Amino acid sequence: MLANCLSQKSRYIAFCLGCLFVIGILHALFLKLVEWVPSFSPLLFPTLTIFLLVFHLFIACFMAMKYWCDKRRLYLLAIAFAFAGSASLMVGTLSSFPAWLDLYQFNVVNYNDAMIFYMFRHLLIAVLFIVSAILFTTRNCPLSRLAHIAIVSAEFLFTAFVVGVAWMYSSHSSFLSIDLVDNETREFMVLWSHFINIALIALWVVTLATLMFITRIRNLFWVGGNFLCVCYIVTLSMLVAGGHVEGISWYRARLFETVATLLIIFVLLYDVFRLYRDSHIKYEQSYQNSIRDPLTRLYNRSYFYESLKQALVIARPSRPVSVIVSDLDRFKRINDTYGHLQGDKVLQFVANLLMDSVRPQDIAARIGGEEFVLMLANTSSDAAYQVAERIRLNLSSFDNASSGGQLPEPITISMGVFTATSAAVAAETCVENADKAMYEAKETGRNRVVVFK
Repeated sequence: MLANCLSQKSRYIAFCLGCLFVIGILHALFLKLVEWVPSFSPLLFPTLTIFLLVFHLFIACFMAMKYWCDKRRLYLLAIAFAFAGSASLMVGTLSSFPAWLDLYQFNVVNYNDAMIFYMFRHLLIAVLFIVSAILFTTRNCPLSRLAHIAIVSAEFLFTAFVVGVAWMYSSHSSFLSIDLVDNETREFMVLWSHFINIALIALWVVTLATLMFITRIRNLFWVGGNFLCVCYIVTLSMLVAGGHVEGISWYRARLFETVATLLIIFVLLYDVFRLYRDSHIKYEQSYQNSIRDPLTRLYNRSYFYESLKQALVIARPSRPVSVIVSDLDRFKRINDTYGHLQGDKVLQFVANLLMDSVRPQDIAARIGGEEFVLMLANTSSDAAYQVAERIRLNLSSFDNASSGGQLPEPITISMGVFTATSAAVAAETCVENADKAMYEAKETGRNRVVVFK
């Protein structure tokens, strides 16, 4: 319990220090940019808005797809609605710049509309982030279909409501009105600077506290979400200090938001990479389990035959393919005397010996109870015999002590060798001929190697 508390505390501290570091760097870079660029182009704000719109649409689609893959993660849909609604409101922001492609007509900009959409965008994202954090606690709780549909419908209706109200308050509708910016002087009105701005900062503080308390910043995804909250608090605080819509604080706020959004996108891309890596590892593990013997971890019968068939395609006198079939002598007595558990240890020991005795490109497989087979590519009959003989002598030299207790007594092995020098030879024939040679070795005294003639 104490360890968990310390771990959480360290995560919080690391997150706070990281936020201070990143924000400090961004602030310093922005000050340098201001020194280099005496005045910002009128294209800067709508251009950054377009970038943000695209980024938010990307995040919304990504979250929706992740939710579609796992319907239990309902909290992802709240985030998807938050960024989708934000993108819709940024369309309204762009509509405040009707001639933004024409550098000579920026005098028609409706800054009050831009601020209205900005305000409702913050309200929408903050509320849905809180909803997402609450839904995060229910990720492992089974919800009824009716409850699921009700939550999704409520999120959609709330998003549509906020977007609709924002459009009603803008100049696109005469139904409602609110003055946040004086379009003549381009100064913030008292309503924005003294009430709404401070209220939005308080809302984001509550959102940040909720996310940090519930998610405990347990992974990079929530690190990105919490950092976005911090950036929104910082940017809104900057606007409190600035009294002009085209002031330096306005551009700095938009730049900070863009960087924070990019960070979330990078986190999502990393998440995709991690999922791909994990799925690849799981696939590789599953594939290896399908082609290997579970006890000895040698290849199984089906994989051996498939590999042998592929090797025989190019078999010729200059590229012979040798097969060695091996069988432990009197292995049944080992099981009867010492038990099957000890017998398994013997099989594992022999399997490790076989793998250590052949080249990486060779194939070692277990095709029966105590029966093993080797495929040696580009190996002549004499060379295969030498390999088999070396394995036989090596195995017979081990006893209980030298094997670390894996062999209860000295074990011997009988081996048969067959070499194919033509592609016309079938894989089954190779194994059958090597098996005949192995039985000849058993019949002539065991613990020997016989080459098929």
